[in-house]
Amino acid sequence: VTFVNNFPPGGPSDLLARSVAAVLQESFKQPFVVENKAGASGNLGAAQVAKATPDGHTVLFGIDTTFTINPHLYPAMPFKPGDLKPVVIMASSGLLLGVNPATGIKTFGDLLSQGRQKTLNFSSAGNGSPGHLASAILSGSTPIRTAHIPYRGNTPAVTAILGGEVDGGILATPGMLPHVQSGKITALAVTSARRSRLAPNLPTVAELGLKSLEQEVLYLVMVPAATPEPVVQALARGITDALQRPEAKERLAQLDLFFEGQTGAAANKRLADMSARYGQIVRATGLKAD
Repeated sequence: VTFVNNFPPGGPSDLLARSVAAVLQESFKQPFVVENKAGASGNLGAAQVAKATPDGHTVLFGIDTTFTINPHLYPAMPFKPGDLKPVVIMASSGLLLGVNPATGIKTFGDLLSQGRQKTLNFSSAGNGSPGHLASAILSGSTPIRTAHIPYRGNTPAVTAILGGEVDGGILATPGMLPHVQSGKITALAVTSARRSRLAPNLPTVAELGLKSLEQEVLYLVMVPAATPEPVVQALARGITDALQRPEAKERLAQLDLFFEGQTGAAANKRLADMSARYGQIVRATGLKAD
């Protein structure tokens, strides 16, 4: 079985894919391998899976934005959203608003002050990524001016902040927290509805009066739409069971991810609701693929 992760190695969805693959290889007594197929904000990897034989042997491990933001952002997609269906929404995480310490920004008030005076460069994991959307919302709902600098995945976007290539970013919390804890990134807030378990002193954006910036990332598994339901259910059970193991629970906690476990109609509805919300935001902010 090939798990296609549609982002570069090292990101949260890639780490989840590799953790689950190791468990399922043991459970199903057959090889499970992870293949990274990055590009076009996840569209390339998703298209590869959409065109694969629908037998459960080619599975997409990714995040919701390929299905909830990209269709509103890209005039042409290499697959139709209906070409794939969810197996399970594994977990969710928030984003973290952070900056390079060299900016001198230490609080959200500092960010407001600097952002009024000059345009701040914010990295993202690519066009249509959560960070791209979040930066557009931030610029649209505050006096802060940001310029979007897209990278090929969350890990390179975080590295850009560390290296001072950009001023900051609003990126997946799991990739940001280790550098916050080492003092290499200054954290200002999280976009999740609840505070981070690993950084409980950080305010949520809602606490700062920016409820519109509240945002989460869903880590999900998808298969070609024609995949037989018994195969989908077997995969869902295997992945859910893998995530319930003590070592997997600890891994989720280390990444500041919250277990979800939604399947079937519930998973479809959650993705549809997110897509409707993000579509409104894309239209309201005039978000473009840079």
